[in-house]
Amino acid sequence: MDKLVEGRRVFDVEIETLQKTRDALDGTFIRILDLITNCEGKVIFTGMGKPGHIAGKLASTFASLGTPAFKLHPAEAMHGDLGVVSEKDVVIAISFSGESDEIVKILPNIKMIGATLVGITGNPNSSLAQISDVVQILPKFEEACYLGLAPTSSTTAVLCYGDALAVVASGIYGFKDVDFGKFHPSGSLGKKLILKVDDLMAKNEKNAVVHISQSLKDVIIELSKKGLGAVSVTDENGKLIGIITDGDLRRQLEKGVDIYSLKVEDIMTCRPKTISKDKLAIEALNVMKAKNISCLVVVENEKAIGTIKLQDIIGVGIVG
Repeated sequence: MDKLVEGRRVFDVEIETLQKTRDALDGTFIRILDLITNCEGKVIFTGMGKPGHIAGKLASTFASLGTPAFKLHPAEAMHGDLGVVSEKDVVIAISFSGESDEIVKILPNIKMIGATLVGITGNPNSSLAQISDVVQILPKFEEACYLGLAPTSSTTAVLCYGDALAVVASGIYGFKDVDFGKFHPSGSLGKKLILKVDDLMAKNEKNAVVHISQSLKDVIIELSKKGLGAVSVTDENGKLIGIITDGDLRRQLEKGVDIYSLKVEDIMTCRPKTISKDKLAIEALNVMKAKNISCLVVVENEKAIGTIKLQDIIGVGIVG
């Protein structure tokens, strides 16, 4: 057996399956989509064996895209877990044969509860197809398994079919990136979408600020005490007029200059790059990378209210 040839054959078979399934989409897809988007309860996926794993993945995808959903294990459902199903729910049962014993046994009870039952199967004459309120019959195709037995093409087809339902439903809801971020607070992607400058900046007593009239000694003390790598310089009205970084001081020392003979305005950078506290942290990160700087002064009404550092943004898992 040529291993590469066999591996590519599996891809070819499953790609052909997806093309057939895509081309077979019709009004049934719309009916199921309408049931999902108009559901007043939950969308519950169930399947046994490998279709059960697909059911779990689809429930997770739906939930992350704005549709309350979860997986129900059919065997556990036989022992009391059917109690989570209500008459307002939509139950989507996945079985390519439509005759999986564990699935077939819970179908009458789902109907008794009053939930809407959607079947996804490849067998139009199956028990699942006959009892479902709406049934999606998958087109005929071959399993990619060389024995034609292991669920391969069939699970791929259902996975993509379910993904299509979830994505289109999210578009109907008007689901946006900030909504996605609410459901993914711990991931890097979620942090990019929800963490703002205000969440990460040094503020109040932790922020490093000096008045224009103060000495460079005061600047050095503030730099050392706050550890931000930069000090905001303000005027008599508290408005930001400049910034001094530890790099600025280092460069003066390398020149052999007596820094204590200098004034704050002698080495500060006027009109430094700033950002608003309401901006996303990822925006601050992108600005710092573009300007090749390690921190930004955060301003509100022209006053320095904080400092956000590149390392603090990266430290929480946000990368550009």
